[in-house]
Amino acid sequence: MAQHPQLDISTVYCRLRGAKAGMDPEFGANIQWDIPLLDGYPWVEIPNKGTDSEGFWGLYNPGLWKFVREGNFDAVFCHTGYIRASFWITYLACKLSRSAFLFGTDATSLAPRDSSRWKGPVKHLFWPLLYRLASQALAPSSGTYDLLLSLGIPRERVTRVPFVVDNDWWVAQSSLVDREAVRASWGASPNTSVILFCAKLQPWKRPHDLLQAFAQAKVANSLLVYAGDGPLRESLQSEAGRLGCSGKVRFLGFVNQSQLPACYTGADLLVLPSEYEPFGLVVNEAMLCGCMAAASDQVGAGRDLISPVDPSFIYTCGDITALAMLLGRALSDPSQLARLRAAAGERMKTWSPREYIAATVEAVQRAVSRVRPTL
Repeated sequence: MAQHPQLDISTVYCRLRGAKAGMDPEFGANIQWDIPLLDGYPWVEIPNKGTDSEGFWGLYNPGLWKFVREGNFDAVFCHTGYIRASFWITYLACKLSRSAFLFGTDATSLAPRDSSRWKGPVKHLFWPLLYRLASQALAPSSGTYDLLLSLGIPRERVTRVPFVVDNDWWVAQSSLVDREAVRASWGASPNTSVILFCAKLQPWKRPHDLLQAFAQAKVANSLLVYAGDGPLRESLQSEAGRLGCSGKVRFLGFVNQSQLPACYTGADLLVLPSEYEPFGLVVNEAMLCGCMAAASDQVGAGRDLISPVDPSFIYTCGDITALAMLLGRALSDPSQLARLRAAAGERMKTWSPREYIAATVEAVQRAVSRVRPTL
């Protein structure tokens, strides 16, 4: 986006978690991504005066007020969620500055991750009002787009802006991987079918579903690899022993960004069994590395990325028998799976930063014409 001839961007960070080492509460460890996240574009960090928690006052960056008011921006694209104080500081500053204010959500339903019964009805009442505050609402998936329309947001005020990663980087890194060497490090032979789970080992990711389905499928000469860490690791290891398949399961722990292409390239099938997964960028990453993906019907990427390749690789969340059958079917025909892996790469050619930037430019133009019609 920084290189686009129609855009002159300024990027503001409310905190640098991930770019700098810091505690990730879901991994339960200090994390710093090992690829450059701050290179190639102008950016500034505005100090966070909040608690750095996950609550409303976790992100409180009062400096945003001056930055927006003095910046004379045509448009401000806010990635900070509405449950943060900094979102509302930015919104009010935009209103007074007559700057277009764009924001969105990655949600595909009103159901909350924590299953709280009161949140769904409250969102149903509040979100139609909330998203009408956007000069243009942004939907990163087909599921989100349909959700916003179902809430009564006018179609012309919603833009589909695909949820993407740096396609070229993932393809290039995958091409450098020695696939057989990676597989050998896991104890897999060239003919072994390798299933990959790549996510935090958290309850809503449902890693136990995949373990149970793997044990139930009993696919000959197969291996299940967990790339990720979290509070469920010990229980997964114990259950693997109870199910009698611990010798066919590998736990890699936390895998940093530079090593992920090797994981995807070495695997045959990524499985994402989540019960709450608005999109799931691991699907993008895997498919760019030539790894077919399967997912539960609660994974947003399933509709946009997996179904166009093969809709049978989507199953009902929590249905372990259905997942076991999917594994058995997918891994029983290596030649067909190889063709699907190639098709997955083809699908990603039209779900890339190119489409993201084109949609963003369109959204900004619509928003600015609405807020500053004389420009």
